[in-house]
Amino acid sequence: MRLGLFLAMLAASTAATAATPSYHVIASIPGPDGPWDYARVDPVLHRLYVARGAAVTVIDLDPAGPARSIGEIAHGHAVVPFDDGKRLLVTSGDDGTVRILDTASGVELKRVAVGKKADAAILDASGATGYVMNADGGTVSVVDLAAARVTRTIAVKPALEYAAISKDGTLFVNNEDAGEIDTVDLGAGVTRAGIALPGCEGPTGLAYDAVHDRLIAACANGKAAIVDAQSHRLVKLIGIGLGPDAVILDTARGLAFIPCGKDGVLDILSVAEAEVTYVGRLQTEVGARTGALDPTTGMLYLPTAKLAPPAILGARPKPIAGTFHVVVVRPS
Repeated sequence: MRLGLFLAMLAASTAATAATPSYHVIASIPGPDGPWDYARVDPVLHRLYVARGAAVTVIDLDPAGPARSIGEIAHGHAVVPFDDGKRLLVTSGDDGTVRILDTASGVELKRVAVGKKADAAILDASGATGYVMNADGGTVSVVDLAAARVTRTIAVKPALEYAAISKDGTLFVNNEDAGEIDTVDLGAGVTRAGIALPGCEGPTGLAYDAVHDRLIAACANGKAAIVDAQSHRLVKLIGIGLGPDAVILDTARGLAFIPCGKDGVLDILSVAEAEVTYVGRLQTEVGARTGALDPTTGMLYLPTAKLAPPAILGARPKPIAGTFHVVVVRPS
């Protein structure tokens, strides 16, 4: 082999190695018993919020403090801070409502009826409007957060999961049963054609990479689906672990994280370039399927618990009492 070619290959290999991110599990924060779902870090108040079965778990991050509970929720799925961290929007799945909580006191300020099995929720870029995915109802509730009222209900189809809004005002929503991404024209308030995801079963977690105008969906069968948001076309599938339920985007570091609860791993993708690439894996814990990013520090927080084997084959395992905790992951 010629020396010039060898040196070029060595340089490319070194660059690839240097670009591979390094993350480590550094701590575990205990919390109250109960199921959990989506989590969110409020960078204004430096707090972690986790939607739980009967309440919201709150953990102060700077300085670190013990977990506490606020609000009363009937099977919480999503928790989203707004109004500069002063208030929370929390979906309550069993009674089809969203609860607006005061973050300082934990008091419920307003309860708004939405749709059947209110699940994922996101805000628009202004933070003034919330979009609630009603999984069983197959609708999206548009919520005026200042007035705490539903201004529009958009019919989509059942089995709605996480969502994202693109820069052209399209709402993309994973459809777990159909294996597709449903699309909504928010300006017109109508549903458009869905995006087929062949090879992706049970998409749940979703993130939108605005820099490259693309979507990353986490699929239950161990795949991440990369979709061109402009052409509405599946670009590629990337192998990941089993049991993912979230895609966590770190725009500042050009990375996307997919916590895979069945395998107990955190898969890491690079979104810094035109093509999404797989760059690493961290062993976490079984059950850690969702999580949240602190955009300031780059640290990740993954809620989980020790799980008991299910009594019935195929049933979801139940958390063991006294074992709920949040896994803390730090970049090197």
